[in-house]
Amino acid sequence: MTFSAILLLLCYFAALLLITKPLGAYMARVFAGERTPLQRVLGGLERTTYRVLGVDPNEDMKWTTYCVALLLFSLASLVFSYGALRLQGVLPLNPQHFGATQMPAHLAFNTAVSFTTNTNWQSYSPELTISYFSNMVALAIHNWASAAVGMAIAIALIRGFARKNAEGIGNFWADVVRCTLYVLLPLCLIGALVFMASGVPQSFAPYTTFTTLEGAQQTIAFGPVASQEIIKQLGTNGGGFFNANSAHPFENPNWLSNLFTLIVIWSIPASITHTFGKMVGNAKQGWAVFGAMAALALAGMLICISAEQAGTPHLDAAHIQTAATALQPGGNMEGKEVRFGIVSSALFADVTTGASCGAVNSMHDSYTPLGGLVPLFNMLTGEVIFGGVGAGLYGMLMFAVLAVFIAGLMVGRTPEYIGKKIERFEVQMAMLATLVLAASVLFFTALSSTYGAATGNLNNAGPHGFSEIFYAFASGTNNNGSAFAGITANTPWYNVTLGLAMLIGRFLVIVPLLAMAGALAKKNAVAVSSGTFPTDTPTFAGLLVAVVLIVGALSYFPGLSLGPIVEHYQMLALATH
Repeated sequence: MTFSAILLLLCYFAALLLITKPLGAYMARVFAGERTPLQRVLGGLERTTYRVLGVDPNEDMKWTTYCVALLLFSLASLVFSYGALRLQGVLPLNPQHFGATQMPAHLAFNTAVSFTTNTNWQSYSPELTISYFSNMVALAIHNWASAAVGMAIAIALIRGFARKNAEGIGNFWADVVRCTLYVLLPLCLIGALVFMASGVPQSFAPYTTFTTLEGAQQTIAFGPVASQEIIKQLGTNGGGFFNANSAHPFENPNWLSNLFTLIVIWSIPASITHTFGKMVGNAKQGWAVFGAMAALALAGMLICISAEQAGTPHLDAAHIQTAATALQPGGNMEGKEVRFGIVSSALFADVTTGASCGAVNSMHDSYTPLGGLVPLFNMLTGEVIFGGVGAGLYGMLMFAVLAVFIAGLMVGRTPEYIGKKIERFEVQMAMLATLVLAASVLFFTALSSTYGAATGNLNNAGPHGFSEIFYAFASGTNNNGSAFAGITANTPWYNVTLGLAMLIGRFLVIVPLLAMAGALAKKNAVAVSSGTFPTDTPTFAGLLVAVVLIVGALSYFPGLSLGPIVEHYQMLALATH
């Protein structure tokens, strides 16, 4: 690994650390209902929103009520988006006259589900399919709503650990409204201005046609990009305004916008770990979770960047320079933007799959086998390497419950976490959430690998073709949205099966975790004793990392062996002949 790569990683984590504590502390105040400076400006809008919704923000909901409100809100959002997409031809802000022809029923289903679940998988080319209205209303509204829902779930689970002898876990509507008004909105206003200053367009004008120097006609697509770009990254949504996503110069013009994007993607997922520590009354608990996430992230970054910088044996055999020099980046530059090079591209791949973001600035399908294994494995962990807004924390807390259960078995004591006894019900709910993810990924991958209509849409055969299918369903189930992109995914088969995988990965995980939150909130705190296993230390952070890796390895090693691992050894074998 080059010195510049190490320097970039150090700067990136330093920026992340500078953000984590102040933003995390601020979010803890927001979700506790405490007064903040922004309430003077937006407090009236918050109260008006409650009146329009007809809800009492002070009502403390049981987990069942909280869950029903969440599911109904998500269902209504899904139906609204599906209808708006199918009817975009008769709706305003459609200068390109896109209609139902560009958005058939199976694609509209997939797209509506994708944005509702914070996945933002795109089986279509946005600039050739989606009107401005569809982008801004039918889809971008989910960039706000689905992000707020994810954070609400995390906060509800935190309350389960923080409260004692309580029946409720908070108010869903208050959590979503406060997250939107006091967290997402101000950060998006600032971020959109930064993107506009870096060259990202913000316009409602129709696409413009130019005459090139050769005399040909070229249509340049643009639109309200900056406002969409910031919530796409901040809310770890990932759906691009353009098909090239963050590799497009209108979405990501230069190295500064690229670095800003990387910081934005992990800003809330990292900071909410400190929110967790503040709300449970022990900041060290939050830093232990942060440390586990950072360790997993750093390991992936080192492997991915090193693999891409090393290139392939085929390049060496062809006497192509693979070592980085002052004049060229070396390594594997296939599928990468020359504006960003190998290090920034590989770092982006790790960050976007470590968070459930899915935005890309390079083609993951063109990575080396080991380089491509890293973003795939990041998703297979359940998106807990910082993860999506809220989703990363509640996923990691699920693993924390399993970790203290395993530790309890090893020392022969009742497991405890944040002062709560972890008993059979909590472990069952954590295991159910874990098994749901694995079952969805493996079932749909196996089905699509043997179904002729599915394999016929692959651009590659052998282990790489399998990896493309495996990656797609790992991305869909774990609500990431990125792709190896070697599949023609805009077909009835993939649109329907990926849509189902997204629903399973989102809602069949949420329900057991909210049930866990309700059970924990009812419990009293357990006094710390000499037999209590400390969960705010580097030792526990290491155990947490080990549990994540072991569960991922046991669940997905056969799939990884059939895909990127065997492809790596095939590459080495071919290079020797």
